[in-house]
Amino acid sequence: MTGLSVRAVGTYSSSIKIGVLAAQGAFAEHIATLSQLEVAAVPVRLPRQLEGLDGLIIPGGESTSIGRLMQDYHLADEIKGLVRHGWPLFGTCAGLILLASSIHPDGKIDPLGLMDITVRRNAFGRQVDSFETELKIPVLGEKPFPGVFIRAPVIEQANSGVEIIAELANGTGVAARQDRLLACAFHPELTEDTRLHRYFLDIVAGNQ
Repeated sequence: MTGLSVRAVGTYSSSIKIGVLAAQGAFAEHIATLSQLEVAAVPVRLPRQLEGLDGLIIPGGESTSIGRLMQDYHLADEIKGLVRHGWPLFGTCAGLILLASSIHPDGKIDPLGLMDITVRRNAFGRQVDSFETELKIPVLGEKPFPGVFIRAPVIEQANSGVEIIAELANGTGVAARQDRLLACAFHPELTEDTRLHRYFLDIVAGNQ
């Protein structure tokens, strides 16, 4: 986890195939970013569509709806089983919430419980309180990363196996990695900066 591999667009193996959970939310933007990096990206709505994938992205959106749809379509247990066998997973915004082991405030969401973190939903208020800020993410290099926060969560607590890789100026955690799991509270797919997606692809490829 010492630094991002230097890769140009289109230098990933053509055999890498990443699924993007397409139950609800900003899945099309993630697919577009992966396509820009010349990586095969497929929408996932059913368990059988997980077959043959090298990793999965759970996008931002409405976490309650995404969580309910994962349960209704029997995706949650399939995803948890794959991750227990080392499958890489990247959650953004709602995806961060769904990866967590604990959520505040408690609600109707049944998280996957894959990442040893406690997350607070809607930590900054309503949609009108959305904001953008530059983030220092050392694993991506010295250049700040554009953080787009839309009804975003934050990481309230992370246990020892979790590395916080990005914080706000006040020290609040907004991105983390645990083994082959990556999660952030913001929306990298809504920016032109592909470094966080490339970092995830390096995890998938075994380079990080």
